[in-house]
Amino acid sequence: MAFEYASRASQGARSYQEDAAVVRAGGQGGDSPGAGPHVEALTAVLADGMGGHAGGALASATACEVFLDAYWASAGEVPARLDDALMHANAAIGGCVEENPALDGMGCTLVGTVFGPAGVEWVSVGDSPLFLLRHGEIVLLNEDHSLAPEIDKLAAAGRMTWEDAKADPRRHFLRSALTGADMDLIDRSHRPLALEPGDVVILASDGIHTLSEPDILRVVEENVASGPEAVAGALLEAVEAGGDIYQDNTTVVVVRMVGG
Repeated sequence: MAFEYASRASQGARSYQEDAAVVRAGGQGGDSPGAGPHVEALTAVLADGMGGHAGGALASATACEVFLDAYWASAGEVPARLDDALMHANAAIGGCVEENPALDGMGCTLVGTVFGPAGVEWVSVGDSPLFLLRHGEIVLLNEDHSLAPEIDKLAAAGRMTWEDAKADPRRHFLRSALTGADMDLIDRSHRPLALEPGDVVILASDGIHTLSEPDILRVVEENVASGPEAVAGALLEAVEAGGDIYQDNTTVVVVRMVGG
């Protein structure tokens, strides 16, 4: 088995880009910002920054680079290496703030993934989603560390209407992020999730939430035959077509499992 991949980003309605994503194919080789051919293994990391133009962009870029470098510099089982990489990335953001107090308040989400013969493994903090699309279904693999799930629980319990829940401005508030301090919530895969030929895995920043999960599934199914680059481009076009005047940055990394 092998993987093919592509990464695309859009600023949306923002005047700056706070997302970052890096794919490293075939082990410790060079970083691959765009599309890639079939490879037997890859690591991919995506971060969504916060803290304004300078702080958010620095946080996400720093987290991605430090995460990948730390992962490949460590040894042992994949889950432990992912944890180690996450801690290094978080510490690096704290180091940036110590060097420049004006950056206080900057941080980012992060979802880091490893694809190999056993499948996909991940670690994540924040609300950047990790989707698996298989046989006409879409599943969110990681936990959402925003307030959205908690607000939806209130609606499910009848303590507020679903209309109010979906319109609640607190939905995007983060319960956990990389800021240099302790991370309140961390999602881990613990063991590999086996993948099948044709499976598509998507790492994304929360700008993708302009699309519903059925919309994401439809876009992927309509374009997957043309490869990950076509899927990534079509997803960003669908987000733009949503016409949200406050559209956030949107970044996607699309990985497809193919026959070897």
